[in-house]
Amino acid sequence: MRTTTVRLATVEDAEAIATLVHSAYRGDESRQGWTTEADLLGGQRTDEAMVRDLIAGPSTEVLVGHAPQAPEALLACCLLEHRGESAYLGMFAVHPGLQGRGVGRAMLAAAEDHASGDWGAARLELTVLNRRPELIAWYERRGFTLTGEEHEFPYGDERFGIPRHDDLVLLAMAKPIGRPENADVTASRRA
Repeated sequence: MRTTTVRLATVEDAEAIATLVHSAYRGDESRQGWTTEADLLGGQRTDEAMVRDLIAGPSTEVLVGHAPQAPEALLACCLLEHRGESAYLGMFAVHPGLQGRGVGRAMLAAAEDHASGDWGAARLELTVLNRRPELIAWYERRGFTLTGEEHEFPYGDERFGIPRHDDLVLLAMAKPIGRPENADVTASRRA
């Protein structure tokens, strides 16, 4: 397992984050890893301006993972959005050449720690494309469950990509984080 140090992103990281996210999900480089969406979506996944806005947002933070000796070389990243008692995880990306080596697990653990420790969040939420069963399974192995909630894919908004299928849906997943008693809070919200 590779050692990963996680820190808050700065606006100076925006270009490198946009490049990392694109490389993990779109284009030929993404095919080196297992998280590629290249057969489902073309175009961009995000851009530098969008990342800058997220870094500067009042309820969002972007975390970046890097090797301890090379803070400028990004290995992974994710977005966290504070939503009261919950936090939303998005823009989760690991460099394609490093996927399957523990970097993603380390990044996810850091995101959970940040959301529960710094924000007091009791639940971590995310969305996954319905045509990504292997990614859904990866999150399930990390304690997430499908909530049954679905969101429309933003067709027509090329900032999020150019769909190659007309049946894309975003499936909501969630898991309790932080204190053990949070499992009861999550279960009661679903009832």
